[in-house]
Amino acid sequence: MLKEIVIAFQSYGQAHRFIREHRLWKWILIPGILYMLLFVTGMYFFWQSSNDAVSWLSQNIWERWLKKENSEILSFLFVMAGLILRLVLLLFYFSLFKFLFLIVGSPLFAYLSEKTESILEGKDYPFSWKQLLIDIWRGTRIALRNALWQTVYTVSLLLLSLIPIVGWITPVIALSLECFYYGFSMLDYSCERARLTPAQSIDFITRHRGLAIGNGFLFYLMHAVPFAGWVLAPAYAVVAATMSVYRIKQSGA
Repeated sequence: MLKEIVIAFQSYGQAHRFIREHRLWKWILIPGILYMLLFVTGMYFFWQSSNDAVSWLSQNIWERWLKKENSEILSFLFVMAGLILRLVLLLFYFSLFKFLFLIVGSPLFAYLSEKTESILEGKDYPFSWKQLLIDIWRGTRIALRNALWQTVYTVSLLLLSLIPIVGWITPVIALSLECFYYGFSMLDYSCERARLTPAQSIDFITRHRGLAIGNGFLFYLMHAVPFAGWVLAPAYAVVAATMSVYRIKQSGA
C-alpha cells in the first residue's frame, strides 16, 4: 500500500506538468473557482453550527459535571474532548460537502478524466451524450453509496470521540476515511471507462486503496494553500487519479 501512496503523490507532480503542457487550464479554473466559493461559504456556516453544538454540550453537560467534581484532570479531558469533537464534526461536514460537489461536478470530472486518458493513450474517445449521462448517473450512485458508508463510520467516530483519551485517535481515523472515499470517487472515473461494474470498481479500488488514500490526502493538503490550493485541488485530483490508474494498468498490477 505504501508504494501506491507514493505513486499517488508522484501523480500530482505529473498532473501539474501535464496540465501545463496540454493547456488544460480552462477545465481547471472554472470548477475550481466555483468550488472555492462553495468551500468558503460552507466553512463559515459550519463553524457557526459546530460552535453552537459544542457550546451546548459544554454548558448543559460538561460544565455542570466539572463544577460538581472540581477536578483539573477532568477539565483538561473535557477541553480535549471538545477539540476532538469539533475536528471530527469538521471532517464529517466536509465529507457531506464533498459528496454534494462530486455529484454536481461529475460531468466535468468525467470529461476531464477522459481527456487525460485520451492524451496518455494517444486515442480519442468520441463525445456521446448517452455516455455522459451514464457517467453522471454512475458518479452519483458511487457518491451516494460512499456518503452512506462514510456517514455510518463517522457517526460511530463521533460517539467514540466523547470517550476520554481513547477518543483522541478519532480525527486520524476520520481523516483516513475522508481521504480514501474522496480518492475512491476520483479513481472510479477510470474504472468506468474500463467498463468495470460498480462492484468490480469497488474491488479494484479496495485492492489499490493506497492510490485512493494518497490521492485524497494530497487533495486535502492542497487546502493548506489559501485560494490557489482551493481552486486547483479538485481538478488536480482528477488528473492525478487518472494518471495513477494508468500507471498501475501499464505495470499490470
